[in-house]
Amino acid sequence: MNFEQFFEDRLRALKDEGNYRVFADIERKRGSFPVAACHNPDAPEEVAVWCSNDYLGMGQHPKVLEAMHDALDSCGAGAGGTRNISGTNHHHVLLERELADLHGKEAALIFTSGYVSNWATLSTLAGRIPGCIVMSDALNHASMIEGVRHSRCEKHIFKHNDPEDLARRLAVLDPDAPKLIAFESVYSMDGDIAPIKEICDVADEFGAMTYLDEVHAVGLYGPRGGGIAEREGLMDRLTVIEGTLGKAYGVLGGYIAASTALCDFVRSFASGFIFTTALPPAVAAGACASIRHLKESDVERRGQQACVAEVRRRLRLIGITTLENDSHIVPVMVKDPVKCKWISDWLMANHGIYVQPINYPTVPKGTERLRLTPSPVHSPADIDRLVRALSEIWSQCQLARAVA
Repeated sequence: MNFEQFFEDRLRALKDEGNYRVFADIERKRGSFPVAACHNPDAPEEVAVWCSNDYLGMGQHPKVLEAMHDALDSCGAGAGGTRNISGTNHHHVLLERELADLHGKEAALIFTSGYVSNWATLSTLAGRIPGCIVMSDALNHASMIEGVRHSRCEKHIFKHNDPEDLARRLAVLDPDAPKLIAFESVYSMDGDIAPIKEICDVADEFGAMTYLDEVHAVGLYGPRGGGIAEREGLMDRLTVIEGTLGKAYGVLGGYIAASTALCDFVRSFASGFIFTTALPPAVAAGACASIRHLKESDVERRGQQACVAEVRRRLRLIGITTLENDSHIVPVMVKDPVKCKWISDWLMANHGIYVQPINYPTVPKGTERLRLTPSPVHSPADIDRLVRALSEIWSQCQLARAVA
């Protein structure tokens, strides 16, 4: 087999379909984000980033940077090993305590990423609890799907955000079999929010554990940033709450919060935890500072909510369709992969606006979009420039506009 030819052919097919991913070479500027330098072949160009998951701009917050500098100066660069072999730094312990407190749980366990925390925890729980059956929401993240798949347990997929379908599927299963319901709070591409209470009600009825992915909600919702479950007073009803440190908290890493026994079980059996070098102490210290700040400050959350509302309002006025939802994610629907990529390139080249095109397989074919994530660090001038540019390109491409 000509392996190189195979690789090239598959990549060419991706490009022809409009689904080939191009990474923008971005250099964020501390103190001026969302402004960043985009490194082009000719020279760096200043752009405004509209698609970052650093939802609150905490990646440049002075408290976070100070904590990271202090830890770097006192501890050095790396953790020096896996958590069980010399790699547990005191900053990891402090961070896990902070996370357990955030979610009202007995304990927490940190991982190197949100992907790893989902994969490692779900594969361990579902794979090591004898006869465990996983009920998985149809739109769960790839990391959750991979974790369940790796567990090799029996699994059933219920309709997205549909507690009634979940109950129907559970009703025909062995009532004595252990069950785990895995779902998300905020779904990152459509921005819709799960009916957590109703799913917990179903879980109680059938004696199932609940596993809630809050990666796109922690820091952003609830009086202390504990997520949708905190906002709705439901954290105590969830067996496991999983989150990330790499989005609203502006740093890197993933975690779970649960009972002491469950966290210890995962710590003791999850290969994705046991055999991975621990997070650098400076990262853990920065995450800890970010969480502490957002537990006390609502300024960033209110600023983000105001910016999201204003962007939605302005786009609605010019007839550009967005998917309606109750979250901070603003999907601008293009529904064509080639046009979606072309619009993204045009916005960057002509207006210095960076919005990554979201195409298949991240979203189903025919639902291609630009995923906007307005933040408290976007100014009124940034919004004006975005809206004018989108209106211009919508006219050039003769894309449909909603009638007011």
